[in-house]
Amino acid sequence: MNIMDFNVKKLAADAGTFLSRAVQFTEEKLGQAEKTELDAHLENLLSKAECTKIWTEKIMKQTEVLLQPNPNARIEEFVYEKLDRKAPSRINNPELLGQYMIDAGTEFGPGTAYGNALIKCGETQKRIGTADRELIQTSALNFLTPLRNFIEGDYKTITKERKLLQNKRLDLDAAKTRLKKAKAAETRASQLNSARLEGDNIMIWAEEVTKSEQELRITQSEFDRQAEITRLLLEGISSTHAHHLRCLNDFVEAQMTYYAQCYQYMLDLQKQLGSFPSNYLCNNNQTSVTPIPSASSNVIGPSSMASTSGLVMASPPNLHDLKECSGSRKARVLYDYDAANSSELSLLADEVITVFSVVGMDSDWLMGERGNQKGKVPITYLELLN
Repeated sequence: MNIMDFNVKKLAADAGTFLSRAVQFTEEKLGQAEKTELDAHLENLLSKAECTKIWTEKIMKQTEVLLQPNPNARIEEFVYEKLDRKAPSRINNPELLGQYMIDAGTEFGPGTAYGNALIKCGETQKRIGTADRELIQTSALNFLTPLRNFIEGDYKTITKERKLLQNKRLDLDAAKTRLKKAKAAETRASQLNSARLEGDNIMIWAEEVTKSEQELRITQSEFDRQAEITRLLLEGISSTHAHHLRCLNDFVEAQMTYYAQCYQYMLDLQKQLGSFPSNYLCNNNQTSVTPIPSASSNVIGPSSMASTSGLVMASPPNLHDLKECSGSRKARVLYDYDAANSSELSLLADEVITVFSVVGMDSDWLMGERGNQKGKVPITYLELLN
């Protein structure tokens, strides 16, 4: 029974405190009550913490979008994270594209130019997919997790203490208001002390003033203590910035590693595709290209490739020299080639044939001769010999 009485009394006290705070807050909004202002340093710390929270959330969410553009996949990962379970491994887009290319190249035939190129592109795409997976894992561990820990940990604690400070401030201002009203009532009662009733009122209001002053001292002490706790927490934001700076450096290093790997993979792929026929690699809708000089001057292959617009071939300088002269040259075959019709000559990798130009022939072809066999051969399958 005593425990029940205690709970009822505590509930009534809490309800009274809540009501007092609500009244004080409402009167402040209506301009009918004074409000204790926080010192400028504490206000600046609160503003800094709020700004840090807002931008940390934006950076964190956009980084998640960057690393995982698929919103359904992000939701799935979020659910598994909240369930404290490991999300199932899934093939990413570059890996899937790479597998499709390899399957297609195998279907078309590894011995054909297109099939061989597809297989090489597919292998490179799968390597990029692996690098992409490593970027996501490293970034999540070294960058996203610390940001999320701040939002879900440190800032929640700051928010809790900030709310408690707000309540203590309302209690303080409510105590100030009650003391002000008690003093005003005591003054009015002292002016009307002609009757016994008024004299009793003076004693009552004097006691009320004493009680209000004591309550004010208590609420002021509690407010000052909570303000100090909140200030110490907020001053930790500078340490948070320093920690996030280190995490940002880790994220930049992870991106740098990823893009360096991708660049090297594509550079290697470009070299492998450098001697493939232009009619397999060019974009028929292409209207402009940015040439890049070839690393080899004696390879009858593309001397330029568009770095941003697609893989587009251009005739090398030594091809023009060959077409301008009437003589023949020896050339080594770089890749196997199956003749598409009787006018073409089938080729085997590493064999040496004789080539020469014919007036009116397409610029991508030369006439090849091997013993008694003769036919057109694609120039990008050949390397001129000195």
